[in-house]
Amino acid sequence: MMIAKKTLPRRTVLRGLGASLSLPLLDGMVPALEATRNTAAAPVRRFGAVYVPNGVEMRAWTPPGAAGPLELTRVLEPLAPVREHVNVLSGLADKVAIPREGEGVGDHARAASTWLTGVHVKKTEGPDIQAGTSMDQIAARAFGQETQLTSLELAIDSVEVLGACDQGYSCAYVNTIAWRTPTTPLPMENNPRAVFERLFGATDSTDVRARLARLRQDRSILDFVTGEADALRRALGAGDRQKLAQYLDAVRDVERRIQMAEEQSDREIPVVEQPVGIPDSFEEHCRLMFDLLLLAYQTDLTRVSTFMFGKEVSGRSFPEIGVPGGHHGYSHHQNAPENLEMLARINTHHIRQLGYFLEKMQATPDGDGSLLDHSLFIYGSGISDGNLHFHLDLPTLLAGGAAGRVRGGRHLRYPSDTPVANLHVAVLDKLGLPVETFGDSTGALGYLSDV
Repeated sequence: MMIAKKTLPRRTVLRGLGASLSLPLLDGMVPALEATRNTAAAPVRRFGAVYVPNGVEMRAWTPPGAAGPLELTRVLEPLAPVREHVNVLSGLADKVAIPREGEGVGDHARAASTWLTGVHVKKTEGPDIQAGTSMDQIAARAFGQETQLTSLELAIDSVEVLGACDQGYSCAYVNTIAWRTPTTPLPMENNPRAVFERLFGATDSTDVRARLARLRQDRSILDFVTGEADALRRALGAGDRQKLAQYLDAVRDVERRIQMAEEQSDREIPVVEQPVGIPDSFEEHCRLMFDLLLLAYQTDLTRVSTFMFGKEVSGRSFPEIGVPGGHHGYSHHQNAPENLEMLARINTHHIRQLGYFLEKMQATPDGDGSLLDHSLFIYGSGISDGNLHFHLDLPTLLAGGAAGRVRGGRHLRYPSDTPVANLHVAVLDKLGLPVETFGDSTGALGYLSDV
């Protein structure tokens, strides 16, 4: 059989002065023989972990009753549009975050550093840190062989790493949740401009002057790849032309918002200790970073990410939602109704940003489904009740379909003290990366296989 249809390479890139632009999966990238058989390219699986600090207001988080169809609580309500892609998991524990004899305080540092590693960390304020390889990096080692970036680590809080952030513990333990090796924490990036440049910055040249010249001209990165984009557009079918236009519009919108943040950062405002390019608004900052992450997934620049809404012990206030005091302070609520109310508002605000991202993932085509259909995201914390520094019955949800391997819309209850590392073993299996054990795992996690 002769196949006349031409196909584009999966990694087609538009290039310009000091810039490159990877493209999303287009129909024209599906091999011609597969297209004639009415089959789509094998779906690419993606993974992400999203961390929230200081625990949550569990009474406003936990769905009522036994396991069954997911009933969204007050905190989880913003996930209504993607409910059928979400499972809430109750009963999981991060017992390796519990202090050993003589260790005392430091629950925040242990919570963040054990959440994805499942390994009790060494108590030290010096450079001799010791944790474990995080499960995202197990996925990154496999998936990174096929992508430009092995993984992407994003944050909203400052990425400063100096000093001790929790009594007796190095800041390294709270400033990231991603560990390449037991002694190598991966730095998180909270500056949207830095992320944008990492995704679409200089490629053929390491000369920073070319990039700065482009910025001074106040031109979009798209202006430098217009010629190649026009040539490609003429070779595409009508459906792919529409996909390309929507993607380029999204890139331009993200870049415009970054430029606006940079312009605002030059003004005299009472916000300090923020790098250039970071929006004042927590919501806008989160959504800008999530949009960058979506572009990275859409173009297959990476298939693995970690995202921190905040560092443990974060004292960020949220006056825009009526929360004037610090997050950490409200997490030590002492069961006072007014403090619990403030904490629930913060938790809901976090979930609202996650919902924004998941909805955009759901709306972004990918092969025979959407990006959300083919991805898996863990959302949660290493602390449940921040008032008690409780590491049991963690707030945990799983979003995405893993290319048909996970069914959503459920509340799954597990026996008390089930290691959260059991979830990591299950997720790696759903990603096609089976491991026998991980961290303090004790076996397979049931129910998730019930698709």
